[in-house]
Amino acid sequence: MFAAALEQIQDFAPPKRAAYVRIIVAGFAAIVLSKAFRFFGHGFWEAGQATDFAAFYIVAQKVWLGDVDLTYRFQSFVKMQAEASADATSFMPWTYPPQFDLLLSPLALLPGWAAYLSFTALTLGAYLATLRAIAEKNFALVLIVSFPAVAVTIGSGQNGFLTGILMGLACINIERRPFLAGIALGAMIIKPHLAIAAGVYMLLIRRWPVITAAGVTIILSSLVCTIVFTPSIWGAWLEGVRESASFLQEGRYPLFRMISTYAMLYAMGGSSAAAAWGQALAACLALGTLTLGVVRGPSPRFALGVAVLASVMISPYAYDYDLPIVGVALAMLLPDLSDLATLRERSLTYGLLAFAGGYGLLQTAFLAGSPSNNAERSLDASVSGAALLVVLMLVLHATLREARHRRLRDSAIVG
Repeated sequence: MFAAALEQIQDFAPPKRAAYVRIIVAGFAAIVLSKAFRFFGHGFWEAGQATDFAAFYIVAQKVWLGDVDLTYRFQSFVKMQAEASADATSFMPWTYPPQFDLLLSPLALLPGWAAYLSFTALTLGAYLATLRAIAEKNFALVLIVSFPAVAVTIGSGQNGFLTGILMGLACINIERRPFLAGIALGAMIIKPHLAIAAGVYMLLIRRWPVITAAGVTIILSSLVCTIVFTPSIWGAWLEGVRESASFLQEGRYPLFRMISTYAMLYAMGGSSAAAAWGQALAACLALGTLTLGVVRGPSPRFALGVAVLASVMISPYAYDYDLPIVGVALAMLLPDLSDLATLRERSLTYGLLAFAGGYGLLQTAFLAGSPSNNAERSLDASVSGAALLVVLMLVLHATLREARHRRLRDSAIVG
């Protein structure tokens, strides 16, 4: 069984487990360095396609030039990309909140390749440290399952490690340092749609210090952005979000890279309305599983892990580079999951999580090597969302089974 082979690593002596970790981390470092070297020689564009980090770098420059609000206008942003590379044809709108613009601004002080290297290496290192603190002896197992998601995030230069860090810090500090947990959760304003489930979890358990600190963080950071960029930045951002929503309805994003139920149903040929209803049902299922985890779950840690897992399943706009958050969820779930789920269920869970992270990576590599535009259309299927749905249902099934067994044991004791 796949699970048995992976979980055997947990029983190895610490030096042997550490050897596995060093090998995996060395692989990550090699990918980062190879990408930085390619960017040094060729820039962020290749065959008309831009790495996501190219958008980060353009926005960072625009912060210093004082016209970052133009990046929220799709036509203006396309022109900026064309100015950076005459061959750029990729479709990259900008919808991040102004807080992320401000966070990116120091990158403009470095050459592009060095900015990528600094951003990716620092966030990857902090992510791995956070994951290690949560996973403990399960660290090697979590790294193996998360390897595809980490690799695709490195390759795109995206901020999945940063959001993984913030969610991880919220998990680590929720009990002893709730205000720090709230600051981390509030900092998720850079990708607010990925923090909805965690916010619902805090409300369900009435963790008011965390909620208060998160709210204060959002308000203060918004005030800073208003002062730095002027109030007009908020109108530009909202307009960019509205424009992006219309692109999503038209299916103009690379659906095979998306991990939402919406993308899966849209790619199957459904209408945007049907896909939206399917996404709403998936979000309800995720939040229902979270509620059950809080009420009937085996531990608060398990319930929080469910909240982190659900975080990537609420919004229709989620990509494979957001999956480092799921590594945090797996690290949180594992201690209880090993007892709740069968060996077959755990094998399926590990395999599906790895597949969800690797599918877009493999399809991107295939398309890069194919000269045919027809190949891109034929590979527009989005199946990572289905993999995550199955994982969620496995967690739900294990939770319900444990709750039923607990009721039977309690009845036997009373009888």
